Amino acid sequence: MSGRTEGGAKDRGWLTYVACYLLLTVLPTPAFAHASDRGHVLLLPTGYYIAGGALAVAVSFLVLALLPPDALDRFWRRRLQLFTFSDAPRTIVSLFSFAGFAILIAAGLFGSRDPLSNPLPSTIWTLLWVGLAIAQGLLGDLWSWLNPWHGPWRIVTRLLGRRGDQTQHPRLPAWLGCWPGVILFFAFAWFELIDPAPDDPARLAYTAGFYWLVIFIAMLAFGYSCWSRRGEFLTIFFAMVARFALLERDEAGRLNLCWPGAKLLGAAPLPASGVAFLLLALSSVSFDGLSKTFFWLGLFGINPLEYPGRTALIGIGSFGLVLTFALLAAAFLLAVILGQRLAGSGHALGEAAGLLVWSIVPIALAYHVAHYLTALLVDGQYAAAALSDPFALGWNLFGTADMQIEAGIVAGAGSAWWLWNVQAGIIIAGHMLAVLVAHGLAWRLHPVPSRAALSQLPLTVLMIAYTIFGLWLLATPTAG
Repeated sequence: MSGRTEGGAKDRGWLTYVACYLLLTVLPTPAFAHASDRGHVLLLPTGYYIAGGALAVAVSFLVLALLPPDALDRFWRRRLQLFTFSDAPRTIVSLFSFAGFAILIAAGLFGSRDPLSNPLPSTIWTLLWVGLAIAQGLLGDLWSWLNPWHGPWRIVTRLLGRRGDQTQHPRLPAWLGCWPGVILFFAFAWFELIDPAPDDPARLAYTAGFYWLVIFIAMLAFGYSCWSRRGEFLTIFFAMVARFALLERDEAGRLNLCWPGAKLLGAAPLPASGVAFLLLALSSVSFDGLSKTFFWLGLFGINPLEYPGRTALIGIGSFGLVLTFALLAAAFLLAVILGQRLAGSGHALGEAAGLLVWSIVPIALAYHVAHYLTALLVDGQYAAAALSDPFALGWNLFGTADMQIEAGIVAGAGSAWWLWNVQAGIIIAGHMLAVLVAHGLAWRLHPVPSRAALSQLPLTVLMIAYTIFGLWLLATPTAG
């Protein structure tokens, strides 16, 4: 009898444990504003996906090498005219954006301490950094209207008796390029990926407010257009992404529909700072995925099942962020050098790299979308709810304060299947479009089709390797 009683107690203990575990798994749990982590390990035949993706990129190169240049040139030049609109409302839109930004900063300082209940983290990390980047890649340069500097700058320059950018400003040296933007972009990436608490509302409010003030002072000192192109990293990034968009607006204000990536073919070669900026945009997102993998943590003897937290990984993370950028830059420059030698080109390395780096834009945008897709789907809902009650006072401004958060949209076997296929498809499509754009750019350097194709062989190999790497990142187990 005593033996049966002891066994029954053990059984009930296990049943209680299992019940508690199941209850915790079905209850809604907080997801931080930077919630790109997967909640599952894929059991799909990812090897077939990786092989298929690499084959698709390779075949696209072979097909393009056989097509006549004139056919692709006619393809890229096609435009469908839509309508014309002026820049008159731009200042008003920017002022509304600035007012919204000021409210968000106030909410970060005086609102809820919970990153999910406070609208500032989810607005910056999800709606701005993810949602607006996707909108830029589809619709064009919305940021030039939505940024919170243009409207206040116009008002202050009028009050100071200046006539906008026609005022004489101190000239920045040509060698400076957009290196200030590169440095600020790296600082932003470090804060997002390495800082122990990038989602803390007050910490984020102080950082974002200080950044706005520094940029505004620089715009007053050096001119809005000058500093936007060379020092404000969001404007630089969004402008580069907008070159991939389906819509373009010409100098007359006419909106045209074009093929994705068509505007990249007419871009001027970037200076070394511009090349570094684009490569940093891709490498930082890549490291964000790599830094949480069992593989990366295992290299430093860290048990991924006992994740120590971001504070303990600051040194490793900083090293990894720099290393990923350095390796990608070295691989890209090596591919350009080998391609130039295969084609017998007389173009300088800076000119070739500055032109061909534009083919990175489709890949960077694809990684951005695929990597942050889960954050957009889940944290976008938290943002909608938090924006209705920014100061946690019981408001319901937009009728979304009490909405039910559907986190299950990215959880479960069914969700894992469709999410993986969408992400994998985006990455493969991005690389195929990059090959297409790279061929168009190569013809600008090498008018002879055979030389243009030869020059692209090493870069295509790099893109195939990066396709494999990107799909592996989506499938490999992660921690944290």
